[in-house]
Formats: sequence, C-alpha cells, structure tokens
Amino acid sequence: MNERILVVEDEPTIATGLRDDLEIEGFAVEVAEDGTAALSRILEGKFDLILLDLMLPGMDGFTVCREAHLKGDRTPIIMLTAKGQEVDKVVGLELGADDYVTKPFSRRELLARIKAVLRRSQNGSEPCGIQRFGDVTVDIGRCEVSRRGEKIALTAMEFKLLRVFLEHRGRVLTIDDLLGEVWGRDAVLTDRVVYTHINNLRNKLEENPQKPRFLIGVRGIGYRFDG
Repeated sequence: MNERILVVEDEPTIATGLRDDLEIEGFAVEVAEDGTAALSRILEGKFDLILLDLMLPGMDGFTVCREAHLKGDRTPIIMLTAKGQEVDKVVGLELGADDYVTKPFSRRELLARIKAVLRRSQNGSEPCGIQRFGDVTVDIGRCEVSRRGEKIALTAMEFKLLRVFLEHRGRVLTIDDLLGEVWGRDAVLTDRVVYTHINNLRNKLEENPQKPRFLIGVRGIGYRFDG
C-alpha cells in the first residue's frame, strides 16, 4: 500500500496521531496545518485522499473543499470535525466531500472509512469518452460539463451522481441505489442528501427545473435519467 494522504489539521497532537496511525498502515502522509497551505498542496501535489478538518485558521475546510473542486481537483475528501449537526454534514457533502467523520472518532472507524473511500475511488466503473444529452456535453475523462460550449460548474458529488445516471440511462434508480452507487453502501446518510443533489443537478442542467426533461422523478420509487 502506497497511497498518499494529505492530513489537514491545525491541532498538532491530532495531526501527529493521525500521521503516525496512517503511516503504520502503510500510507504515505503529509500534513498541512491551515487551509491556505492545504489548498496549495492539493493543487500542487497528487494525493489519493484528503482528511480535511473543518475548523482551520485562515481558510476553513468548507472553503478549501469548494475552491479545490472549482479549480478542477477531484481528490476524494473525508471531512473531520467536532461538529455533529446534520446541517454541517449536508453542507460538506454538497460541496463534494466523500464522507464525514465526527470527532472524537475511533482509529478503527477512520481507517475503515478511508479504505472504503479509496476502494470506491479506485474501483468505481464509469462511462468513457464524451457523453451527450440535449445540448449538454459531458467529458468524463476531464470531469467537465458544458452547455453549448459554456462550462457548467458541478461539485464532485454532483458529477458522480450525473455519472451514475449516465451509466444507467433509462433505468429507474431507487434512493438506496443512488446512495450506494455515489456515496457507498457503508455510508450512513439521509434521503435528503440525494434530494438536494438531484435538485442541484436539475437547476444546473435542465432548461426548466420545475418541468425536468432528463432527471425524471418516479413517484414512490426513485429517479430515471431520460437523457
């Protein structure tokens, strides 16, 4: 195992503990102590996963996540925070985080989540090349979406959700199907996360989000992609 992990944590004791635990497991670990340094390293270096604390000096974790994705970085992110409210989890996941762990957490739980996210990242299937529907073009390899030549900014999770729909054109997918395909079978999330991401995609991709042409809701079952 030689995956590279960036630990973004301003508390020295926690950062050292995480680095030591992960190195014992065979990971190559780098530590950033504030949001500005973290964003710089994310954009400069090639990491396989980022452990991102939310409460950081200078630039908080939410901002780091958003800015990294806006600049095209798709490295999987697990957010670490002392906050446990559902709204914080939803905001983090909407910004593109792949998972969310609330402090204090056990070493075993964190390692299990890291391995699950890496497994999904490395083994996830996806369509290849250029995909089109309506006047929307999706470049899978470049993780880019555009309409009539104008780029559409999607978060990492929105792009993953769209990719799943592209893989299953015309098939009705349940909420459980979407949670499993996008966030992983071991993720503990509410249906609201899926509803929020569907609405976001409709607002960005549909000409009339109130009367969607592509992302069709199937009452009592789930959603179907008719692109």
